[in-house]
Amino acid sequence: MDSQRELTEELRLYQSTLLQDGLKELLEEKKFVDCSLKAGDRSLPCHRLILSACSPYFREYFLSEQNEEKKKEVVLDNVDPNILDMIVKYLYSATIDLNDSNVQDIFALASRFQIPSVFTVCVSYLQKRLAVGNCLAILRLGVLLDCPRLAFSARDFVSDHFVQICKEEDFLQLAPNELISVISPDSLNVEKEELVFEAVMRWVRSDKENRVKSLGEVFDCIRFRLMPEKYFKEHVEKDDIIKSNSDIQKKVKIIKDAFAGKLPDSSTNKEKSNKGEVNGDVGDEDLLPGYLNDLPRHGMFVKDLILLVNDTAAVAYDPLENECYLAALAEQIPRNHSSIVTKQNQVYIVGGLYVEEENKDQPFQSLNDLRVNYTVCYWPWSVFRHVDLKV
Repeated sequence: MDSQRELTEELRLYQSTLLQDGLKELLEEKKFVDCSLKAGDRSLPCHRLILSACSPYFREYFLSEQNEEKKKEVVLDNVDPNILDMIVKYLYSATIDLNDSNVQDIFALASRFQIPSVFTVCVSYLQKRLAVGNCLAILRLGVLLDCPRLAFSARDFVSDHFVQICKEEDFLQLAPNELISVISPDSLNVEKEELVFEAVMRWVRSDKENRVKSLGEVFDCIRFRLMPEKYFKEHVEKDDIIKSNSDIQKKVKIIKDAFAGKLPDSSTNKEKSNKGEVNGDVGDEDLLPGYLNDLPRHGMFVKDLILLVNDTAAVAYDPLENECYLAALAEQIPRNHSSIVTKQNQVYIVGGLYVEEENKDQPFQSLNDLRVNYTVCYWPWSVFRHVDLKV
């Protein structure tokens, strides 16, 4: 059975390669060309069959009642001809040169003309390049282009790295609905709910005039019962923006009652739910409003672990349970003469030596330019160029 499957896959690969090479040759030699795509001042020769097979948009266009002349030259408005040329060549060759400067334009054009193969390649590219500095922009792009796979990947990354991301300038530029989607999930990786409150108030104060109006809705996403009561009294109740908002003051009174052991009755909960108040990841109308949610976040289930790192892997050891967990695999970690430091659950390794066997005079070479970083509770090591650390 396995041999039959392998033969089938081999035949499919052979046929796909042969077909791709043949299509590329037809395009380069402009044989059997029966249409062109016009963008700006460029006209790109194509085949209707290929465009129709790769895009529902073009399939519908060529099967429509449009006159023949318009089908021979398809005029595409507001299209960068260079981006279009890259996409067309991909359809014939299965190769495309994606990079950080062009992937967004290619992604948007593939979405507009319903080309799923290019769309998927762009999504995979962006998923692999998620980082603290770009994840919010990628999240916004995923939502804008109606791509749940990318949006969920970006939101999961934001949840995992919230402590670092909430300090970024991009965080302060989030729209209210975007901020709510970021801070609502149970998966938010924070050890203390106070961090969420402080991040929200920084966001409000960065554009106080416009954002105070949205604070009531955002306020419902903060789980105040996870805070120490003393912190709530000293930092939430006494905040000038909180004190000046009468609607929020009513919620503050309910939270104070909750700290004293008095929760709203079910009829009140139902009324709140009908108004659309947020309750984290759960939507049952009989549950408490979001600001009374006391379900711990993902990052609150913490353990003290000892991280053992060598040149092939990192292992986390739990001394209380006497158990080991594989934390990450990596081949770029130097075996010796490297430095390791930690900061806010981030592990940094800098420098190291490697052996260059061909260099007989100086076989040991420095890896001063190598810097790798591992986020605890998040799988891969990543290479970085600069980070401010005070040791």
